[in-house]
Parts: sequence; C-alpha cells; structure tokens
Amino acid sequence: MNAPLPAGQRLLLDDVSLDDKYALERGRVFMTGIQALIRLPMLQRQYDERAGLNTAGFITGYRGSPLGSVDQTAEKARKYLQARQIRFHPGMNEDLAATSVWGTQQVNLFKGAQYDGVFSLWYGKGPGVDRCGDVFKHANMAGTSKHGGVLVIAGDDHAAKSSTAAHQSEHILKACGIPVLYPSSVQEYLDYGLHGWAMSRYTGLWVAMKCVTDLVESGMSVMIDPERVKIQLPDFELPPDGLNIRVPDTVLGQEARMINYKWYAALAYARVNKLNRIIWDSPRARIGIITAGKSYLDTRQALEDLGIDEQVAADIGIRLYKVGMTWPLEAEGVREFAQGLDEILVVEEKRQILEYQLKEELYNWRDDVRPRVVGKFDDTGEWSGSQREGHGNWLLPATYELNPAQIARAIATRISRYFAGHPVEQRVRTRVAYLEAKEAALNISSKPDPDKDRIPHFCSGCPHNTSTKLPEGSRGLAGIGCHYMVTWMDRETQLFTHMGGEGVTWVGQAPFTTEKHVFANLGDGTYFHSGLLAVRASVAAKVNITYKILYNDAVAMTGGQEFDGPLDPAMISRQLAAENVRPIIVVTDEPDKYPAGTQWAEGVTIRHRSELDAVQRELREQPGVSAMIYDQTCASEKRRRRKRNAYPDPARRAVINEAVCEGCGDCSVQSNCLSVEPLETEFGRKRQINQSSCNKDYSCVNGFCPSFVTVEGGQLKKPARAKAQSGPALPTLPEPVLPGLAQPYGIVVTGVGGTGVITIGQIIAMAAHVEGRACSVLDMSGLAQKGGPVMSHVRVAEDPDHIQSTRVGTGMADLVIGCDVIVTAGRDALSRMGEGRTHAAVNSTQMPTAAFVRNPDWQFPTASSEGEIARACGRDNLSLIDAGRIATALMGDAIATNMFMLGYAWQKGWVPLSEAALLRAIELNALQVEFNQQAFAWGRVAAHDVDFVLAAAGRNGMTAQVIEFKRTPSLEELVERRVAFLSDYQNAAYARSYRDAVEEVRARESALGEAGRGLKLSRAVATGLFKLMAYKDEYEVARLYTEPAFRAKIAGMFEGDYKLRFHLAPPLLARRDDKGHLRKQAFGSWMMPAFGVLAKLRFLRGTAFDPFGYTDECKQERALITDYRATLLRLLARLTPENLEQVIAVARIPEDIRGYGHVKERHLKAALQKQAALLAQLEEGSSEQPHSPPGGGKRAA
Repeated sequence: MNAPLPAGQRLLLDDVSLDDKYALERGRVFMTGIQALIRLPMLQRQYDERAGLNTAGFITGYRGSPLGSVDQTAEKARKYLQARQIRFHPGMNEDLAATSVWGTQQVNLFKGAQYDGVFSLWYGKGPGVDRCGDVFKHANMAGTSKHGGVLVIAGDDHAAKSSTAAHQSEHILKACGIPVLYPSSVQEYLDYGLHGWAMSRYTGLWVAMKCVTDLVESGMSVMIDPERVKIQLPDFELPPDGLNIRVPDTVLGQEARMINYKWYAALAYARVNKLNRIIWDSPRARIGIITAGKSYLDTRQALEDLGIDEQVAADIGIRLYKVGMTWPLEAEGVREFAQGLDEILVVEEKRQILEYQLKEELYNWRDDVRPRVVGKFDDTGEWSGSQREGHGNWLLPATYELNPAQIARAIATRISRYFAGHPVEQRVRTRVAYLEAKEAALNISSKPDPDKDRIPHFCSGCPHNTSTKLPEGSRGLAGIGCHYMVTWMDRETQLFTHMGGEGVTWVGQAPFTTEKHVFANLGDGTYFHSGLLAVRASVAAKVNITYKILYNDAVAMTGGQEFDGPLDPAMISRQLAAENVRPIIVVTDEPDKYPAGTQWAEGVTIRHRSELDAVQRELREQPGVSAMIYDQTCASEKRRRRKRNAYPDPARRAVINEAVCEGCGDCSVQSNCLSVEPLETEFGRKRQINQSSCNKDYSCVNGFCPSFVTVEGGQLKKPARAKAQSGPALPTLPEPVLPGLAQPYGIVVTGVGGTGVITIGQIIAMAAHVEGRACSVLDMSGLAQKGGPVMSHVRVAEDPDHIQSTRVGTGMADLVIGCDVIVTAGRDALSRMGEGRTHAAVNSTQMPTAAFVRNPDWQFPTASSEGEIARACGRDNLSLIDAGRIATALMGDAIATNMFMLGYAWQKGWVPLSEAALLRAIELNALQVEFNQQAFAWGRVAAHDVDFVLAAAGRNGMTAQVIEFKRTPSLEELVERRVAFLSDYQNAAYARSYRDAVEEVRARESALGEAGRGLKLSRAVATGLFKLMAYKDEYEVARLYTEPAFRAKIAGMFEGDYKLRFHLAPPLLARRDDKGHLRKQAFGSWMMPAFGVLAKLRFLRGTAFDPFGYTDECKQERALITDYRATLLRLLARLTPENLEQVIAVARIPEDIRGYGHVKERHLKAALQKQAALLAQLEEGSSEQPHSPPGGGKRAA
C-alpha cells in the first residue's frame, strides 16, 4: 500500500526510542518542557563528572499547572535519576519543599558530607512561588554551596487556564533578590538550566527559571550534546571569603553580600555568557524591539506574519534584542542595543519587568540620543491617562496573555514611518487589516456560553458530584482542587480561597452577619498540604463551620498522584479530633469496606452516602467546628486502576429502559453525571447511559423513576472489532499526495478533555521527529481535561529555525482535526482557521455538554457549530463525518474516534507526514498499538469510501438511523403509531377516542386556510394528548418491561450469566424519606413474571376494581386528560389565525409534565402555572384585540 521510504528516513524510523529523552548521550531527542526539566539534573551531573566533581542532585517542590506532571515524570524517570545520584522527593507543600532545598546547600558545612556538593531543583506554580516568599528570602540571603547551587522553576499560568488567579512570578522573585532566567524554547530549558546552576554556584544566589504554559507543556526536538553549553566565569572581583553559604554568618553580613556583590556577580555572569543578545541588527537601526521568553517567540512569529525577515528588518532599520535574564537587566548589553535608536518597543506579557528597568537605564542619557520607550502604553505613557480611566492608552495590555496578532498590530503601528515605500509596506497593511477582521473571534477571554461551549465538569462518577451537594438553606465555601468547579454548578457554593485557606474567610465574616453556619469544602490533597491549619484556625476562632473533607484517595486535579505521605480517613479523623473538632461523621459509598479494628477517633460514626442530606442537616445545627469526611475514590483513578487490575471492578451496570423513562432529568439531578446522555426516540427525548464513559458510581439509579435496571453478573458484549486489513474485501486505497513543507505547516487538534485528544498531537509530533523534521506540539489542556475544551497545536517544518511560536497563529492553521464539533466551533479554534487555507476534518457525532446535566431540554448546537466552521475555513474545505458512532461500532470503544480522525485526515492528503512515520509513532506510544493502528486504517478507508465503512459499521451493530437523514413523519403516521400503542396500552376503544379527538382538531385547524396548512396545532395535540392518555401507572410500567424490545436490548448489550435488578418505589409498599418522598427499593429478577401478571390485569385500569386507581396520583392522571380535552374544546371554538401560535403553546403543555411521584408533581405545578399564564394571555387578547399584546405572557406570569 505504501511506497518505500528513502533509506535515510527509514534509518530514522528504526532508531528512535522513547527512552532517548533520558538515555541518549548525544543527538536529537523529542521531549516536552517537563521532561527537559527532569533530564536537566542528569546533564548537570555529567558536566560535574567531566569537571572531576562528585556531586549529587535533589529535586523537590509541589505540583500545580503548568507544572502539574513534574512529579509523575520524575517517578517514571526514577531509575535514570538514581543512576546519576539524583534524589526526587515530592514536597508536602511548596515552602517546606523549599526549606529542604535550603538544607541541601548546608550539607558541606558539616562533617559527613558524601558528595562535593548537592545541586537542587525546586518546582512550583506561581501561587506556590508567592507562598515561598519567606523561605526564598532567607535561603537566598544565606547563599548556595560552592559545588551545589539552586534552580527555582517557577510555573506561570498567565491566562489562568488552570488557576484561581492569573500569575506572574518575576515581581516576587525580584523582591526576594533571585535572578530570573526566561527561556524561549525546550532547548533553552536545558541550556539556561545549566547556566542557572553555574550562576548560582558562582554568585551564591538562588536562580529562577520562568516556565510558562506555552513552553513547559509543549514538546519539540532538542539537541543533546555534552559540549553544547560552554560556561565562562566572568573576570569579576569577588570578596576574599567568596559569596557562598557559610557558618557562622550574620544577618547584616548576608544583606551586605547580596546588595554589594551577589547581584553584580550575576550581571557579570550574564554579560560574559551572552544570555542577552542582539538577534537582528541593521546598519541604519532606528527602532529596537526588546523581548524575552514566550514573548520573543510571539514577536518572531508576528514579524514573520508581517513579512519581515532579517533582510527586510535590516532594510527598514529594525534591531531585535533577546533577553535571557529578565531581572536584573544587564546594563552594558542594553546600552549597546539602544545606541542610535529613535524608539524601543518592549514586548512582554503581564506587568512590566523589562520596561521599567530599561527606562531606568536610559533615564540619564542626553535628550538628543535617548530613544523613546513604549511597551504597555503608547506615547501617552502609563500615568497620563484621564482621571476617569486612570491609565494611558494600552498598546500591549498587561491582562490575559499576548498573541502574535496583537504584537503584529503593535509593531505595525510603531514602524509605519520607517517602511514607507518598501515592498513590505503592502504586506504589513494587508495582514493588519486581516487581523482586525478576525478580532471578534480572538476575544477568547470573554465569558463562555454554557449553552454552546464546553465547560469543564466533574468526571462521570466523580465523588464530588454527590459530596458537594448542600442541604436546602445552606451555603458552601469552595477550595482548591477539582471540587473548585462546583462554583459554576448552581450549588450555592460561589466563593473560594487560596490553597490552605479553606473556610477561614468565615472567621472574618461570622461576627458581622446574622448567618449562623457555613460548610467549607477541603480536598484531601489540600488537607495534607496545609489545610489542617485552616481547621485549627476555625477552632481557635470558635466559629460555627462544618468542614467537608473530600477524601478521594488521589490528588486528582493534577493527574491522580498519591499523597506525599501517609493519609487515610481514620488518620484524618484522629487528627481532627486532636484539634477539638466534633462531631466527626464519615460518609461513604461503601460503609462495609473498613476492616474491623480500624482506628477511628472516638465517637466517629459511619453513614452511607444516601444519608448525606440528613448528615449535613445534623452537622449544621452543631455549635463550633464539625467535620464530615466524605470517602469515595476518584472516578478517574478507579478507571486507571481497573485497567491495571488494581481496583475492584464490580460486574454491575446501570441501564435505562427508555420506554419507561419520562425524560424528566431527575437521574441527572441526582448524579450530576455526564454519562447520562439524551436519547431521541419516536416518543420524545429519553435518557441512556454511555457505557464507555460510565465509571460505575450508580448514583443515577437514585433518580426517582422506575426505568433503571442494574444488570448484575455477566459483562458487556464487545462488538467484534472489524479488521481494516488490505485484501479483496477492502477497496484499494490510493496514496494521497502529501502537502509540502516549503512553509511551516500548522495543525490544530480539538476535542473533549479526557478522551485522548492530546495523544493525537503527540503522535503527529513524534512522527515528524522520527522523519527528521522539526516540530513542536503544545497541549492546551489544564483544567479543560475535565470534560472541557482541549486543543493541541502542532507545527511541522523542515528546519527548526522556521518554527517560532508554539501556537498556530491567527488564520494560520493548514489543518484542523476536529474530534468534537463544539470545541472546533469555539472562538479559539475558529480564530486559527483561514478561509481557503485551512482544511477541517470534523467528527460530527453529538456528545452532550455539561449544560444537559442542568437543562433536560438542552439542544446540541449542530447547525450553528457546523455553520461557523464552514464560514471560517470555506465550505469546500470542511469534511464532516460521524466518526464517533462509526469508530465505536467498528472498534467497540469510543476512544478509537480520535485515531480514526487522524487516519481520515491523512488519507485526504492533509497531513504532511508519511504513513510509516505515523504508524511508528503509534508503536512508540506503546499503548493499545494494534487497536490504534486499526482505528487509523479505518479512518483512511472512510476518507476514500465512506459507504463501505458505513456498511461495515452497520453490520457491526451501528443502527442505520444515526446516519440516514431522519424524515419528519406525517400527521397520519404520527397518529397511526400512537393509536397502535394505545390499543396495546388499554384497548381499541380507548385508542379510537384519541384518534377522534385529534381528527376534530385537524378539521378545525384546516378550516383556517393558509395559517393552518402546516397542521402544527394538530401535531401538538397528537403528541400532547397521547402523552396524557398513555400515563405510566403500575400496569403500564409492567407492560413496558415485558415488551420483547426490552429483553432484546439487554440480550444485545450483555453476555454471560447475568441477573436483573429493578429499582422501584411502589406507592402501596414503599417507605417515605424525611421529606415525605417515596424511597426506591431494589427487586430481583422475580419481578419479570410479576410484571407479566400485572400487565395482563391492565383491563382493571379505571374500574372500581383497580387497586391503584384510588391513589391521588392516578386520580390526577385521569383528571388531566379530561381537563386537557375541555380546554382544547374551549379554545377550538374561538381559534383564529391570530391566536393559533398561543393555542399551540397551550396544546404543548403536556410535554412539560414529566417524571413520576414527587418529581412529576413539581413539573406539573410549573406546567399548570405556565398554562394559566397562556390562557390569561388568550383571554386578554380576545377581549382587547385580535392578537396578544407584547409582553402579555410575562405580565400574566
């Protein structure tokens, strides 16, 4: 099927190994920024060995996005680290980890040191850096050891994608006196990291390296070469006793060393090692651009987008200065850069760090030679705005993050006077006009639309779905962790604190409010990190608060790590009791799981999670600090562990009988779960359980509805995986013509977090690497991994110098692989598409968003989403395929969808890499290799012959109607089906009365002429009256369970020895809860014969012998039919073309009456209020004028 690869390329394909990133001594390696941070200490150890030093390394810190996976990566590389005498120890929290790093620099002050020195790496996200201000100042003053050194890795999430505050670490690091290096690529992580330790040893300072999301979460090919970084020590006069740590020492002596020597030694080091350098120069330089890190890459991309390369820059007088050490800013290099310039543009994200230093350096220059400096603001300056605004005119705003489009506009406005008449002038103007036209799509910092966008949500079966519920009348305080997402879930939990401050805001509120009590959510990871101190503070303040300790057996937010020390619910109970917290109640989904002899604190009680509401009501009445430990394992962790056979996997699955389901949504209310999905049927929207994503939490079964069945024993039938092997059965696939790489090629992969989207970007990037191409991949995930919008940006080029920014620029995507149509139609993805340039391969399978959990009537935005994508890339460039359903049918698992989409895009000729390279990358990924290669192959076939693939999917169990266009049935068909149904429901006479009623409406509507031509009222009555007449009493539920369709559904889904359990609340048998609602009970398989008997007794319905007919519910059901008919007759008598729409709205009222028992009562109450308002409107309209007054509905309501 494939032409042979050139010999050199074949060699590359065979040579690459995933271990290269840690094991290869010399050569090109593909690695992510995080992996580079773990390889870095190994390189340092090698440098020391060559220098004749016997050193050791120490890595510690605390995880948090964008450094969320440092600890997991270090664990995976443990054997390589240990071989180099490098110890990895995850810190309990950031400041205690930093304190242990301080200790590594003290090793050689005392006897017994086994090494010449210990070099240390501390990591933490921006808020963790803030937390460490105290220890950083102390330890930096004290100094580093001569052959040790400290590198502080500060992870900055400028856009707050996965943080509760946008953060920028340079300012606090400056306040601590710590020099800041800012690398602009994964390669520079390695290069600057080695410089950082060398500088730290030489100056006695701790040295920081700023790592932003766009680089640390990106992957690219880097060069490993032991001689690449040549460290030079400056000719700088050090004090006789040096600058390193010593004993004894004095506080003021430390201060004098820092201020008089250390910082200047760092400046000398930066100068001699050329950490800051001029990249482009011009013989007639008039305008300078100074920038660093990610902003340097964005600036290079902006210049490229404007058509400005090094030659054009020289022609029009641009000088470009790249800063490697952003604080302190080295003065000699700045002076050399600024010489002869008219103006300097400072390009940096967030608040000014370079700009202020630059202005300070130039302040005393003569007016005739001092260049003008602009950056955050234009010439008006920062402080000269109007008093009402309070600031000047923003040029490069300090909020959110910068992108190449904003920088290109800023550069264009500043250089316009310099390029007049140059051929690039028109290109610049065209590009700026294009960017301004795209501006609306670029505003991605605006609030997402919950009806159209994907918003992150708890995973299916997540314990927080239940644990974050509150009793009516209570308020909760949120904390840090996955449970923070409750702040946008309508659960009376809006406010949050920083990590470790959970609940303590109440100490300041309680004395000044009439509110008596609050709940505070505190995750187990945060509890171990520092949360116990918050509990202690609340006890000391004597406030009334209940801490909900959410124990899910993992640090779930950052990837499911284990705690950094011993912790279990019993230990937590003893610690809380020792702090005088009481009472303490443990709530769990498995009260029997604790072994006898578990050492609980005295007085602890254990309750089932079904009692959660009652437990919380009890606790909120208790004075002082009480606690509830909610113990249920993280759902994602369960899934991971089950794959390794390391966690029980009960042979029990929940299934919904859609014939019994009323579509009320109570199962979503009870479970808050994304695996409860809509199912469109002949009789309206029902519910189904997505068995692929279900994590077996079973809380959906608590929905007050008899449609839930649990299947116990046996297992799900796995559809036979269809093989896509070459042979007579398959069509011959032509080799696609692959795109060239004369220009860098931009690919954007979009999808839903947690479904394997990121793997696709990684596979493409690794394939480029094994082909010897330059590539970068950036995974924009973070919090979005929880069912939110995820994007991977992949850039492929012939030469590394052609790749600047790791993101695909505005309108610069050549290919979009859309694994989810909603994310692909999001503002961020649309902004990358260029009409006529971008090809888009998009999965059109509908996957509901979190909005459906809250709104049972939520509609998938199919038309708007597909239309937006078509407009952005051009209708002819868009290819939609129902990949989710096809791949699931062919491969037996929805996880195959994304790889299917990659194969589809490749066969279309839109991926600039060979098939052999992609298949080798799948092999190197080493996860379900054959499965993924099969999915890729099926995607190829689908791109060539979609009918062949649909036929194969159909044979493998895919229902035809999901592909075929659904024709709206005629009124006659609609009525006939319902007449047949009602005949089975009761008898032919009952069905005939239904037909007669609809016929009466049809005749009256037809008499309206043109207005009644669509028979919309007749259709509404046909649906609404049927719903009321086919009310689901005990006889009907029994009949629907005995229908062959239900047995066939179960038999089609399951195999093996299984039994059914039914979850019912028979009004004559069930007990009531404390709210007076009936409680469901489980009934065994013996119910099937009982259902058979009950179904046969349906002739008793409505007679004097009907035992169920005397319940209030049944009386109400029958009254609703009578009332509906009477209302219709009344309205038909005065039906006019003007009031037709309002009468239709009344006819549709039964659609809002859903559910069983108390759920139905609630819906009925709302429906009757709505009906009363509509009828009042009609009355008002008929008495005053022939049509309804504007706003009448609202007034009546």
